[in-house]
Amino acid sequence: MAYKDFISIVHKSTKRDYLARVNEYPKAEAAKLAKRFDYDYWDGDRKIGYGGFKYDGRWQKVAQAMVDEYGIQPGDRILDVGCGKAFILYDFTQVVPGVEVRGIDISQYAIENAKEEVKDSLQVCHAKSLPFEDNSFDLVISINTLHNLYCHDMFAALKEIERVGKKHKYICVESYRNEEEKVNLLYWQLTCEGFYTPDEWQWWFEQTGYNGDHSFIYFE
Repeated sequence: MAYKDFISIVHKSTKRDYLARVNEYPKAEAAKLAKRFDYDYWDGDRKIGYGGFKYDGRWQKVAQAMVDEYGIQPGDRILDVGCGKAFILYDFTQVVPGVEVRGIDISQYAIENAKEEVKDSLQVCHAKSLPFEDNSFDLVISINTLHNLYCHDMFAALKEIERVGKKHKYICVESYRNEEEKVNLLYWQLTCEGFYTPDEWQWWFEQTGYNGDHSFIYFE
């Protein structure tokens, strides 16, 4: 298991006003709406989620970095746990034509409004119980998803990722290293249920037997 940062190039491209986020709209109401993971979260007002989650190609450089790191070849199988609209799965198919992609997400809205080219490879499903055989995928990824689960479901999801991945696994989750980053995370997040330091995440990895790679998002 290694720390491999594929996501900072996307995460750090967004400017965030943490105080505005917590003051511009009632935070509890925003969180209630966001946790439905429907239109408001994906394509509604920015105060409640992404403010319009549209494909712009920014994830292709992340897909390329993973392909280079893990030696992904045509015919390999890739699973995204918490795929949303499956933009990165589409980008994998562009970077390596011939890969087989699958994606699951809890959001019916996201699946229905996913990238059309890969929509047939997606399904609504909870990460705690993946409908795939053991050792089914050459690469399993989960980006900005597992921190949205309560600890018991996150425990199950980590074990499921380990179970279905036969080779490479990579997850990225939100974390904090100091009080400033903790406060910023609390101000910015809308759907997070697990707030853990890197050491605590490491503890979870050990408890669940997760031996893939990982990285953290910090709200600096």
